[in-house]
Amino acid sequence: MRTIKLNIFCICLLTTLFSCKRNNNDEKKVFNINLDQNLTSLDPAFARNQNAIWMINQIFNGLVQVDKNLNTMPCIAKTWQVAEDGLSYTFNLRNDVFFQDDALFKNGKGRKVTAQDFAYSFYRLIDPKVASSGGWIFSDKVKDASSFVALNDSTFQIKLVKPFPAFINLLTAQYCSVVPKEVVEHYGKDFRNHPVGTGPFKFKYWKEDEVLVLLKNENYFEKDSAGKQMPFLDAVKATFINDKQSAFMNFLKKDLDFFYSVDGSYRDDILTKSGNMTTKYKGKFQLIKGPYLCTEYVGILVDPDKDIVKNSPLRFKKVRQAINYAIDRKKLIKYLRNSIGTPATSGFIPKGMPGFDSTKVKGYDYNPRLAAKLLAEAGYPNGKGIPEIKLSTSTTYRDLIEFIQGELGNLGMKVKVDVSPSASLRDLMSKNEVVFFRGSWIADYPDGENYLSVFYSKNKVPFGPNYTGYFNKEFDKLFEQSYYENDAKKRFELYQKMDNMVLEHASVVPILYDQSVVMLQNNISGYNINPLSLMILKGVKKENKLN
Repeated sequence: MRTIKLNIFCICLLTTLFSCKRNNNDEKKVFNINLDQNLTSLDPAFARNQNAIWMINQIFNGLVQVDKNLNTMPCIAKTWQVAEDGLSYTFNLRNDVFFQDDALFKNGKGRKVTAQDFAYSFYRLIDPKVASSGGWIFSDKVKDASSFVALNDSTFQIKLVKPFPAFINLLTAQYCSVVPKEVVEHYGKDFRNHPVGTGPFKFKYWKEDEVLVLLKNENYFEKDSAGKQMPFLDAVKATFINDKQSAFMNFLKKDLDFFYSVDGSYRDDILTKSGNMTTKYKGKFQLIKGPYLCTEYVGILVDPDKDIVKNSPLRFKKVRQAINYAIDRKKLIKYLRNSIGTPATSGFIPKGMPGFDSTKVKGYDYNPRLAAKLLAEAGYPNGKGIPEIKLSTSTTYRDLIEFIQGELGNLGMKVKVDVSPSASLRDLMSKNEVVFFRGSWIADYPDGENYLSVFYSKNKVPFGPNYTGYFNKEFDKLFEQSYYENDAKKRFELYQKMDNMVLEHASVVPILYDQSVVMLQNNISGYNINPLSLMILKGVKKENKLN
């Protein structure tokens, strides 16, 4: 009943919004999606989860943006220059970008974006009064507000305290969107549900947990490759059905134009074990797969100063290497995930990341014989004498971890699976209070440095993500050296060397590089999947007729 009422409400709302604007025979093109969890905020300063990032990306823009191949491209900044010492970035802004209309602007018309707007927006991320979850973007890279300089209305400069070659990629994050000071300061914390940006769609309505409506920004500045003004959709409507099975049924009924991810409850219905669409659905909708910058892994705490490590058999490198060789990743992906994902046999940095090269980084293929040999060399032939090991996971990944439990059992190792809520497990990991655990690392920006930072000594917990307690002076030296290497090819070579060092030490067991799976109705075109799994709707087109 709630779904019926909600749909009637949305139809009435959209009909009212679009009335009298065009000929009645010209149907409006509304892109219907479902978000299975509620939005936390529409304020870019709090773009900390996928749903928020997706919607914020429709309403706002930044200096730069990524294309479908993760190349950093101009956006509001048409060009930029990097100082020879890598300590300053100067951006030349477009002069045709305007904030969306709002009553707080003169005559209700959106004003032009200037360099001062970026200075305000970026300092806001590190302003302790705001407490942005995106503070890490700039916190260790700039000094204070003086690091963001408006040289004039169309020239913006950022001054860094140390070089960071991945910085231009970092600026593609949705945290770095430009916001208007007068609107933000008027609404304060309520800017989260009264967003005003420059993006292809403008905010219209949000009833939390029920519906979100965005309308076409008629004054948007970007055009497609043919010179046509974007966006092509009239509106975006998001519902919030948290039951994935129910939401998928809505997609099958064509109430939704887009569906993301294939959940375990209906995975076998859609995909064969080889990852192809089943005969049942072939031709009924589009299914697109592509690399997703996410590495699923099992972490092993190796910090010798921790009491829980001192008596653990995992303190021995050969035991850790044996674990790496004992897991049949191909089998796991085929039978548990219907071939969604790629075996993580080429490092911690995932497939799809610029610089990824499976010939340069050699991980662990399935080799049970070598695994048994290494375990015996560690003093545990056929697992004899090895104490029971606890492997911690969250409920969502229980099947994956139980598969690994079985593989290690074949090696003679006794493994107990400990299931706890995701938040509880993350808390234990952030305090180095768990020895053997499932984890995943999703890219914040398209550069391998983001993954290697997990093993940098200065990122030890609780202030950083070094959950395995891996400390290596040679690794740290190479990591810091990469900050001063502007040549991308040479920097990638440093990344590959560091990745190999981490693999050899085996404090982490990479399991798979994830893939995005997107389903679209057959009348949708122009949706480009990308390895960041970023939703980009400005180029999407929808035909009125759906077979």
